[in-house]
Formats: sequence, structure tokens, C-alpha cells
Amino acid sequence: MTLPDIFEVNTRLIMGDEMYRRFREALDEEASVSIRINRKKCNTAANNAESVPWCENGYYMKNRPNFTFDPFLHSGWYYVQEASSMFIHRVISQYVKKPSDMLDLCAAPGGKSTAAIAALPEGSTLMSNEPMKPRAQILAENISKWGYSNVIVTNNFPKDYVASGLSFDVILCDVPCSGEGMFRKDNAAIEEWSVRNVEQCSRLQREIVASAWQCLRPGGILIYSTCTFNTKEDEENIRHFCNEYGAEVLPVDTEGSWGIQGSLLDGFDAPVYRFIPGCTKGEGLFLAVLKKDDDAPITAKRDKAQALNKKRNKSAESHSIKPSDFLKGNYNTRTSGDEIWALPESICNLYDFASSRLHILSAGVAVGRIKGRDIIPCQALALSTDLRREAFHCVELDYCQAIDYLRKEAITLPESTPKGIVLVTYRNAVLGFMKNIGNRANNLYPQEWKIKSTHVPYAAPDIIKV
Repeated sequence: MTLPDIFEVNTRLIMGDEMYRRFREALDEEASVSIRINRKKCNTAANNAESVPWCENGYYMKNRPNFTFDPFLHSGWYYVQEASSMFIHRVISQYVKKPSDMLDLCAAPGGKSTAAIAALPEGSTLMSNEPMKPRAQILAENISKWGYSNVIVTNNFPKDYVASGLSFDVILCDVPCSGEGMFRKDNAAIEEWSVRNVEQCSRLQREIVASAWQCLRPGGILIYSTCTFNTKEDEENIRHFCNEYGAEVLPVDTEGSWGIQGSLLDGFDAPVYRFIPGCTKGEGLFLAVLKKDDDAPITAKRDKAQALNKKRNKSAESHSIKPSDFLKGNYNTRTSGDEIWALPESICNLYDFASSRLHILSAGVAVGRIKGRDIIPCQALALSTDLRREAFHCVELDYCQAIDYLRKEAITLPESTPKGIVLVTYRNAVLGFMKNIGNRANNLYPQEWKIKSTHVPYAAPDIIKV
């Protein structure tokens, strides 16, 4: 692998000769592959896998399987995530002990958001945001597949959150960076790297945190992370936040055997965490946890929730939608365009306040889409961890049928299948809905989610123990 000369010189100075040697050798090795299990859907482990030490649900795979053709991935039983990024699970597990409001400000594609949801205490709410619209759609898809209902997905810039008046107990800023930690996996990251880009990223990162800090409640924590190695985007920014905002840098419990490194900036010894290939098994990551002073002035307030749009909610009521018919737990309905959303009671006030101030892509569970006098069930309902399966007739598919379904192809259902909405599964994993109309059945899998490859797998990937 050929790296820019100036990068090699600067990084050797930061790491020292021995660490840089190990890092450089690791870049020429194959990157590790890891997954994180969704415990609300899958109470098992990965096959032939090694545990990720800092995340109880994470596993290193022996090799890279063909994830695309594994129905369990599409069902949300696991998420393919780089192991270093799973460290967010440990941070939240250590510091968030009571129901909290959390914001993931730069969340796409959703790996850290799904890790955060799994670690947050019951009764918490996550607002998962992505400023760039195409990436925000991918985020919404991955959140839907994960199936937790205590999430609101938005498409806004950090300044919009400041203007909204919302405030949070926990904010994750996985900020855009120069991408040095992705060199082994992405040649484009090498081509795009420059000293100028590092400087631009550092300034942008400070702007993002400046906005986020205004939305952080007194005593709250801000988790700052990058996938880069230079100190300008890492330690020097943390030192700036400490000096500018009086932030306290908090330690995270780790073990020496994990190989996680500390500060590499001379004269700065705050507890920060560096994942460096050759030292840890995974890609590059820098992370620090910043605590806001308990006595800091409140810079964001939530006003009383706005009155609901009665006209839109009347549409849901006219179709007699009762979330309790399909979902376990206490839910209320809201509508957005032609979609009906079921919101857990714990997030209703936050949603009602945010809906008039932010661009919300999804919230809670998308139950169905209004089409004339009918309601077409949404994929998010099928994949919800609160789904009442007994509300639908279920049809179990074999592997080839499952792949055909995920390609949005026609599936022939058993003759005994009743007319109406049918839930299809593969080895007890929910895939989605079909509508049986007698002589044929309509495949309701989302068009934008379908597997586009025409490859025919020889057999199912052996990833999850079933």
C-alpha cells in the first residue's frame, strides 16, 4: 500500500518508530470482519467466531462471508460493524445508567446508533440524525431493520438542532474526518487525503461540537470520535474543547490486553482512546468522553409540546388503527404524509416538540401506509422487536424462496394460505409482508431495499448459530 509521504512522516512522528512499524505492517494485512448481534431478535452467537472484548455482542468472523445473501442480515438479527466502532457500547454501558435522551448527530450509516440503542437503559430515547439526505435514507433503513421503537430519525444540520431548542443527556459526535483510519479498507480515502483536508476537517469538527455543546444538558456527556490518527483532529481538538467549554475528559474502563492506546500528543495526558491497526484488531478509531459541568447554564430548552395536527391524525383514526393489535407495549399513533407511525409513550412528547422544528424521516414504528380505504403494512412493522406475530398468518420460506422474496420476486404461497396480509419468515426470522389475493400474492418488500444482484448462491452463509 502506497501512502502519501507527508502522512508517513507525520504519523511516524506521532506514533514513534515501533508503533508505526506495527501499524504499517498491519495496513498490508487483510482487514478483520466483525458483526454485532441484535439481542432483542437473536439470543445466540456467531458461528466460528471470536468475541470482541469491549462489546459483549460483537464477534470477529474467521473470513468475510457473502452477507448480501444472508436473510438474517436483512431481518436485522445482526449488523456488520467494524469492531473498533463497537467501543461506543462500552462507553454508554459505563456512563448511562438511567433513562436518557440521546442524540447521534452524524449517524449514517447507523452502526453507532444501533450500538447505542442496544446499550441505552430501558425508557431512553435516541434521535439519530444525518445531515446529508442520501445518507439519511440509508440510516433510516438500517434503523428500521434493527427494529427498536425508541428512535427518531432526522435529516438536519447541527445548527438546526441548536435552533430547535432541544437538549440531551448524551450526544455522540462521530464527526466527518480525513479518514486515515479507513486507508486499509478504502483506497479512495488515501487518494483524497491531504494536509489541507486535515485542517479543514479539524475546523469543521470544532464547529459541529460547538453546536452540539449548546444542546447538551448540564452534567451530560458528549462522546467525540473520529476514524483518523493525526493529533489535529484528535487530541488537539479535545484540548480545545476543554479550554473553550470547561469540559472534563472522563476515563473508560479498559484492559491492557486489548491494545488500546492513549494520548499521543506531548504534554496532553487526558484519558483518550486510540484504536490502531497492529495494536488492536480493527480499523482506526479515536474516542474521548467529555462531561459538561453540572452547573453550566442551560443553553437549550424544550417548550411545551405543540398541538397535534388533528387533521392528519384523524386520518389514522378513520382507519381504526390500534397499535396494540400489532405491537406489544403502549403506543400512540401519529401520521406523516400517508404513513401511520406508532410511537412508544416514552417518546411522544419529544416527537411532538421536534416535529414542528426538524425534518423527521421516521419515528417509532411505521405501521402502515394509507392507500384509499386500505392500509398497506410497512416493512418497519414486520421488523419491529415489538411485533405481535400472532396478529398475522405466518408462512415459513426455504432459503431459495427467502432470497427470491428479498429480490422482490414473485413467491407462490401454500394453497392453504388465507387471503390478506401474510408474514413471511426464514428459520424463524421475520423477512416482511406479502398480500395474498388468491390466485397470486403480492410481494410487499420495499423496492429500494431489494437485493439487486442476479447471483444465485449455492447455499446459505453459515454466519449465525440457529
